[in-house]
Amino acid sequence: MAAASRRSRRRRAGPGCGSRRAAPGTAAQVTACQAGAVSEPDTELTATLRRIERAAGALATASVARMDETLPWFRALPADQRSWVMLVAQAGARSLVQWLRSGGGTADSTQEVSDEVFATAPQALARSISLQQTVALIKVTIDVVEEQVPHLAAPGEEPQLRDAVLRFSREIAFAAARVYARAAESRGSWDARLQALLVDALLRGDSPDVLASRAAALGWTDAPPVAVAVGRSPGGEVSAVLHTVYRQARRIGAEVIGGVHGDRLVIVLGGAADPVAATGELLEAFGEGPVVVGPAVPSLDEATESARAALAGFRAAPAWPAAPRPVPAADLLPERALAGDAEARRRLRHDVYATLARAGGELLETLDAFFAAGGTLESAARALFVHPNTVRYRLRRIAEVTGFSPLSARDAYALQVALTVGRLDPVVTVVPTQTMAPGVRKTSQTGDDLGRSL
Repeated sequence: MAAASRRSRRRRAGPGCGSRRAAPGTAAQVTACQAGAVSEPDTELTATLRRIERAAGALATASVARMDETLPWFRALPADQRSWVMLVAQAGARSLVQWLRSGGGTADSTQEVSDEVFATAPQALARSISLQQTVALIKVTIDVVEEQVPHLAAPGEEPQLRDAVLRFSREIAFAAARVYARAAESRGSWDARLQALLVDALLRGDSPDVLASRAAALGWTDAPPVAVAVGRSPGGEVSAVLHTVYRQARRIGAEVIGGVHGDRLVIVLGGAADPVAATGELLEAFGEGPVVVGPAVPSLDEATESARAALAGFRAAPAWPAAPRPVPAADLLPERALAGDAEARRRLRHDVYATLARAGGELLETLDAFFAAGGTLESAARALFVHPNTVRYRLRRIAEVTGFSPLSARDAYALQVALTVGRLDPVVTVVPTQTMAPGVRKTSQTGDDLGRSL
């Protein structure tokens, strides 16, 4: 064995380097021969490598057969993906030979397995098979190779081959991890750009088809209800900001799409029964300042309405320093109306002022008197020449028909703004009369207490 080793080293040294019959050369020639002897790896598995090369196809076939026996999910793969796995297994056998020839089989070697082992399969395979499943495939392949070590190793080389296979399995696992890490980084960057485009389309009010196509590319399941939350971005890398959003969303079991637009973080939230409460669980992802949640809608197609309300509320939120965090956009109707939000003005006219006008029962007159009296029941009753209990009844009626209670300071403010908006934008209403034939209606301009509504 020692003699064979010496002959092997003489062959690696090359002609004229170490031969007794060689003519003495110059110092440069001696140095070159020594450098060549050092740079050439000391491979003691020459015969074994030839056996592995000849058995590469059989090893790959046996590995795939073992995968089919032991891995149920592998049996469910389409035929084309199973063939890709066969190609990877064959490339792995060739890579083992190359790795050993490069010196990877020695104990002190730092030689790494090339990631090109996985280049034989298309990138679609990485999207079909997870990293955990890939590790399972590698384990099965290594097990098959280890079982064949007695047949693959030349006489006396079995211990070295077994140790080399053990080190190779570690390196091939690291190579797989590198491949998946790069794929994840690339996919993450693409997803971040696609999500930013989706959020931008949502804010612009693009067609539902555009929203649906981009959401489908992101795997959005459109679980109802859907709502949009807007707050200040904490700053820093966009990927880090969105990572925090996704981590928190997974914890509460909600579906999210996020995007950073300037200094604002916009989150589309789906599948949460209470979007405001769910947004409260995501506050860690937002920066300082108000966080406004738009109204819940049935699907992403209608989320533009929620996004517009949330953005309008975010712009108007500084006018209410004591606002809760997060705050529904509907709670900011007075501030939004004063900030010029047309939708907020419309809702205050329709849902509050016009509702009071249609309800009758002197509700508008009572509300004016109550505000003029500084919120004092008795003073309002004296001004109206009615009993205080009548005022109480009318105030309760106002709360029932509008959803705002005059006895609450915040609701009273919203009611006052609604009265102002309703009277600034009076319109002609259709009022039925008793003197005309059934089904005929007459238009007329009513007083403040009866008819200035849309």
